[in-house]
Amino acid sequence: MSDFADKYGPWAIVIGASDGCGALFAERLAREGLDVVLVARREHVLQEVAAGIAERTGAATTTLAVDLTDPDAARTIIEATADIEIGMLVYCAGADPNYQPFLANPVSAAEALLQRNCLVPMRLCHHYAGMMVERGRGGIVNFSSGAALAGGPNMVAYAGTKAFDMVFTEGLWAELHDKGVDVLCLLLGKTDTPALRQLEYSRGQIASLDDIPPGAIPAEDVIDEAFDNLTNGPTLMVGDMMRMAEEVFKTLSRNDAVKMVSQAGAQAMGSDGEH
Repeated sequence: MSDFADKYGPWAIVIGASDGCGALFAERLAREGLDVVLVARREHVLQEVAAGIAERTGAATTTLAVDLTDPDAARTIIEATADIEIGMLVYCAGADPNYQPFLANPVSAAEALLQRNCLVPMRLCHHYAGMMVERGRGGIVNFSSGAALAGGPNMVAYAGTKAFDMVFTEGLWAELHDKGVDVLCLLLGKTDTPALRQLEYSRGQIASLDDIPPGAIPAEDVIDEAFDNLTNGPTLMVGDMMRMAEEVFKTLSRNDAVKMVSQAGAQAMGSDGEH
């Protein structure tokens, strides 16, 4: 086994692995010598991704179709992996294409976001991190969003869940990084993924699904930055635009930060990237 596999293997589990950053992250882990559990809602897509990874890398793969808004989602995942040793947890689910006012939908829509973006990753981190600490090695990567930096209209619950993801992961890093477990939160801006292309195409912002959304960074760049910084937690601003945004937000009051997010959202016609 490689040093990477010794530290983070033998198995990784990637939540949200059907396409985009999740699928790329899973394949990169497989290339580094880990076997991979791929989790998402669409079984047929997962099987295609898993088969491709296995063919290209020789890694063992297994799939688990789970609706992450199901109240029993975390338990289903934990029970399905009870007989294998998970050394790396990656939580890459959580995008929200419904850019609408909080009161435009029933509160159950916000509760579903809370379940998928907060409760499930918290439960999975609690379970897998405990075993990682016992072994004295492992890694956890949680995906968040630039939406976590300040609240704004049309993403009230979404931004709130992503802020939770960021602060939760930072706290987890504070407790675990000296116990042999690397913990990293990725804050993504606009990222070129199939989900973002579909969203912007449906809104007339790109002419074809083959077009790259303006201002979006390649998903491959996200994965490269993540792997380059696995030991550099707690939080990584991914891409030059996010790093610039971080510097700008440092100079703003909370009131001005919310105003800026509101203005940016209006200018972008509601597109804030995949995460």
